[in-house]
Amino acid sequence: MDNGAGSYRRFLDGDESAFDEILELYRLKLTYFIDRIVRDTAAAEDITIDVFTELLIRPYRYNFKTSLKTYLFMIGRSKALDYIKHRDKFTITELSDENITDSDRQYLVGQLIFDEEKRALNDALEKLPSEMRLAVHLVYFEEMSYKEAAAVMKKRVKQVDNLLYRAKAELRSLLGEEGFTK
Repeated sequence: MDNGAGSYRRFLDGDESAFDEILELYRLKLTYFIDRIVRDTAAAEDITIDVFTELLIRPYRYNFKTSLKTYLFMIGRSKALDYIKHRDKFTITELSDENITDSDRQYLVGQLIFDEEKRALNDALEKLPSEMRLAVHLVYFEEMSYKEAAAVMKKRVKQVDNLLYRAKAELRSLLGEEGFTK
């Protein structure tokens, strides 16, 4: 698997449908990754759009030396950190509850139940230091190699390995306390 590089080459050669393949392949994963950093789903979606816009505006900046996924996640991490740095400059507008239909409510209840099943793991992940949490996300959720994760995090492979070792030990401890041991 070329991790989207082949699709990106086709896009650069003029095949616009290849960019749709890249979007389908990475959009949700990138949004989830960015959401882990900024802790704001709407902002994460906006930042993801910015990442893909960057890929469109500066098409030859990607040099094919790393996987396209790694490149996108590096841009995403950078933009997410910039967002956090400048977050106070944004104003947040709350939406009213008046326009929610019954089907929307049913969907939301189903989503709440689904989210509750993942709560224990997410709570444990949130208790980890940010570097450990980021390493766990990249390697286990995004299935990146240690080398790719190290590139995204701007660390050495051994540092990522050490972070993951300590994160696993910490998660075992936290989840064991919650009663989730086998």
